[in-house]
Amino acid sequence: MESIPAVVAITPRPLVMVCDDIDSIRAIIRINLELEGFDVLEAADGHEAMSHLIDPSARVPDVIILDAQTPRRDGWWAIAAIRAHPRLAGVPTVLVTASTTEHDRSAAALAGFDAFIGKPFDPVDLVDVISRLAADGRPEIPAQ
Repeated sequence: MESIPAVVAITPRPLVMVCDDIDSIRAIIRINLELEGFDVLEAADGHEAMSHLIDPSARVPDVIILDAQTPRRDGWWAIAAIRAHPRLAGVPTVLVTASTTEHDRSAAALAGFDAFIGKPFDPVDLVDVISRLAADGRPEIPAQ
């Protein structure tokens, strides 16, 4: 009797887009996420990130991390483009910024960000936030 080989489903690792203009910050985020089982795409600004994200042949990330201030197009521009794009509107997003006032946090929530991380950040905290968003998706917004 011939045995039939088992079929194993391979689930892709969660994918995260990291958009920050500082190479060392992108590297810190990438290394920490890769150590926790994530695949990572990198972009230096919102323009570069959106060029990849709107490519219909590209895999949609499970989470997008945006720096508030980058050259050309910043995270504020990118979040508006993401929330307006049918393919990307449901992707959880995280704002990473050195501006951490209560006004900044409120503006981020109103713009459509799902999480807010202040710089400097603890990589463990960042990975925890990304892991939660990758597993659970965008948080429910209570009805007004």
